[in-house]
Amino acid sequence: MSCYYIIGARVENRIGNAVKLQEVLTKNGCKIKTRLGLHEVNENACSNEGIIILQPYGTKEDVETLVNELNSVEGVTAKYIDLN
Repeated sequence: MSCYYIIGARVENRIGNAVKLQEVLTKNGCKIKTRLGLHEVNENACSNEGIIILQPYGTKEDVETLVNELNSVEGVTAKYIDLN
């Protein structure tokens, strides 16, 4: 099965929301091919906001379910791009 979707998730309060977000990602681990986390960091600070980019695997319904689960986490806004 080919799956040409990309999920982008904005995470506010990364530190406070990390446990719940990680639970969702772990639960769906077999539906995620690639995961990339980005946040601003320098010698004086580490941002508490970030972006996660996911390359999911599965049907459109699987992707939509994952996006909905991500959006159920406080401080997370997730959307997907359909490249099929």
